[in-house]
Order: sequence, then structure tokens, then C-alpha cells
Amino acid sequence: MKRKSLNTVFILIGILLCLMPELKSQSLRKDNDSIDKKSLNTVIYTSAGLYTATLTVLYFGWYKDTPLTSFHFINDNENFLQIDKVGHATTAYTFSYYAHNWLRWAGVNNKESAIYGSLMGFGSMTVIEILDGFSAEYGASWGDLLANGFGSAMFAGQQLLWKDQRFRLKFSYHFTQYAQYNPNLLGKNNLQRILKDYNGHTYWLSANINSFLKYDSKFPKWINVAVGYGGDGIIGVKSNPSEIDGNPIPHFDRTRQYYVSMDIDWTKIDTDSKFLRFMFKTLSFVKLPFPTLEYNKKNNFVFHWLYF
Repeated sequence: MKRKSLNTVFILIGILLCLMPELKSQSLRKDNDSIDKKSLNTVIYTSAGLYTATLTVLYFGWYKDTPLTSFHFINDNENFLQIDKVGHATTAYTFSYYAHNWLRWAGVNNKESAIYGSLMGFGSMTVIEILDGFSAEYGASWGDLLANGFGSAMFAGQQLLWKDQRFRLKFSYHFTQYAQYNPNLLGKNNLQRILKDYNGHTYWLSANINSFLKYDSKFPKWINVAVGYGGDGIIGVKSNPSEIDGNPIPHFDRTRQYYVSMDIDWTKIDTDSKFLRFMFKTLSFVKLPFPTLEYNKKNNFVFHWLYF
């Protein structure tokens, strides 16, 4: 399994495992509720177990046969038009959000849940950088660590300031033509392409409009406006090759893309259904398809009737 794909698999597994307490939680506890020691122990032991298991599986699944060296850093900030860095920030933000909910489920107050939840989110993303840092073939990435820190800090800052997430980092994906030219890098099947084809990744900063209006405003609480970032024409990591395995590759311009669109904050939709509340929290990092205005230097402004 390629390293980038392996990384993403563990990210997805981590998201699913971080959601486990939500299956048992009816609602988040208030700040004056006492801590449920049994639930908190579940959070602590499960988190420690997941961290240890992830390190172990990563080591034996990828790093065991690679030579070790002293801990060192590399600069990979030119990769993939920095889309992967935005992805790191989005994932760390999402992990921090889930970890915060997990701690609130155990009765921990908002302040401590925000701080420790963000540290858990950052720590879960740091596992890979630790192993990379001791590998002679790779190296820890300053850019990845800064992106991870930004995502976790963005969550904690809002939770401490507003006890709410007025700005959310989100993700959307659409299939592209590019994976066929370099399937080892961009994916050999649809699942791999969702994980590895950065041409189809769009990362969003989604802002909740009602959060900035008066308390008694009648404006719908769940309507957001979002700005997004993505890329197109990416065949190689830093630049596009002219051929792969002797097969010529058409020329594609590596192009940055910027978007403006509407969105929905799933968590602000009122419902009495426990299942729907669980699903809305689960899908809080997914950007819904809406009419979208795109700008890029190649085609200038492009309107999409429905973009995902």
C-alpha cells in the first residue's frame, strides 16, 4: 500500500472510532454537569489504545523494513499545490471536533473539552509525522505539523470564544479524468481516487450567517456561505511528468481553483430524531453541492450549476 493511501486509511478509521461515543449519547452535557468517571475512563483508555494501535500497525505495515535514522524534518510544501496541507488542517479540525464531543459526552466542561479535544486532534495527526521523522526514506514535515496545528487551534479558539463553531472546515470530492494517467499516485479504483486524487478534492471554509446576527434574528440558523480551494491538472507531486513507464502523458496546466458557494451547517438543523442528530454530527465535515462560482487564472470565472 502506498504511504499516502495508508495515511488516509488511518485518518478515516480514526474518524469512525472517534464517533463511537455519539452512538450512546443523547445530548451533550451542560457545563455544570458532573463528570461521568466511567465514561471518561472509556474516553481515556480507548484514546490511548487507538493511539498505540495506530503506531503499531503503521510501524509493522509500512516502516518496519525501512532504515531508521535520527529524527529529521523535510520541506514538502511544494507538493500538490498545497492542497494536501489544507487537507491536513481540515482533518485535524474534524478530529478535534469529534474528540471535544467525546469529552463532553463524558461530562467534561466546554473549556477543558475544547483544550484537550484539540490536543487529541493534533496528536492523532502527529503519529505519522513521528514515524516519518525517524525514517531515512521520509522525514517529518514542518508544513504538515503547522497545518495540523492550525486546524486544531481553529477549533479550540472558536469553542473557547463562542462555545460554537461559527466557521467550519469542510471537504467535498468529485471524480476527475487525471487518475488514469498516474494511477499509482492518484488511485487505481474509485475508492483510492477519493482518497488520493487531489484534483477532485475541494476544501471549504464554511461560515454560519446566523451566528453573526442578533440573537432574535429570524434568519435560518442552518444556512452558511462557503469559500473553497482546490486544484486541477495535477499528475505529479511537484510537477507533471511528460511520461510514466514509457507512456506519454498529455500536457496539463497545474491550476489553482477558488470557489464561492452556499452551504448548510448540519448541526444547526433542529430535529427530535436521535439518529438524525447523530448523522448531522457525523456529516458535519461534508460540504453539500450547491451552485458555485469558480475563479482560476486559466479560465477566469466559471459558474457551476451544481458543484461538489
